[in-house]
Amino acid sequence: MTLIIKSLAEITGNYDVLFCDLWGCLHNGVEPFAEAVDALRAFRAKGGIVILLTNAPRPRAAVRRQLERIGVPEDCWDDIVTSGDASQAGMAAGLAGNKVYHIGPDKDYSFFTDFPRDIDASHIERVPLENAEGIVCTGLFDDLTETPEDYRATLLFAKQKGMKLICTNPDLVVDYGEQRLYCAGALAALFTDMGGESLYFGKPHPPIYDLARNRMAGIKGVDPSRILCVGDGIHTDVQGGLAEGLDTLFITGGLAADQFGQDPVNPDEELLNRWLIVQKMSPTAAISKLR
Repeated sequence: MTLIIKSLAEITGNYDVLFCDLWGCLHNGVEPFAEAVDALRAFRAKGGIVILLTNAPRPRAAVRRQLERIGVPEDCWDDIVTSGDASQAGMAAGLAGNKVYHIGPDKDYSFFTDFPRDIDASHIERVPLENAEGIVCTGLFDDLTETPEDYRATLLFAKQKGMKLICTNPDLVVDYGEQRLYCAGALAALFTDMGGESLYFGKPHPPIYDLARNRMAGIKGVDPSRILCVGDGIHTDVQGGLAEGLDTLFITGGLAADQFGQDPVNPDEELLNRWLIVQKMSPTAAISKLR
């Protein structure tokens, strides 16, 4: 049975590390959530480690700059691990070939230029679709106006050519302020439905967790039973944590807020439990918002 809590402090005595999602938990793409910032600061003040574990398609340096830009203070986290980080390793390994076509906005170009020292991607070349061996998808070109259906012809061409698609962000949608936008995961899902092969590196898939544990080990050795995964994505944050054998805290006031009654701050316990049964998920605990 999932425990419903009112504040993170109720359970943090059981944990030394948080793998904390960003979008929908710590910020909404426009501004940080003050209560979430305070909760993470309080956890760190007691010796806890906060790893921001995000399906952002960009490498951590770019995500760090984004956090600075929207006002998320650096004293509420210790390190950042992104789906982009994990995906870069897959691309550099040639999993989609050496000549790749990029689907995504200009803001994601750092994915192809900002590599850690241990990754050599000098052999990777961005080329037009007709010359490509595979696709790297970081998102939609214009997520404010486009939908996955706008890419059906492109994806059909890629499938017919036998290309693989590296999905740098498995999220299907994200809330940007009050607007819901499609992510790279929605294009990858369509490509898979069309018979193509999509490769995933972010939550809920193992590569991002392996990378997070490696980064965490560089800070402090921690018993896995003392790690808590926090997030509002039931099929990313929660499913991924459960698959790794880790405890999970589900944020009910995020992507699925409309499922648990009229008051997002006080989710209806019966509605929540019914919904979790349908989702076939059992997070360790649930909270309306990170605070």
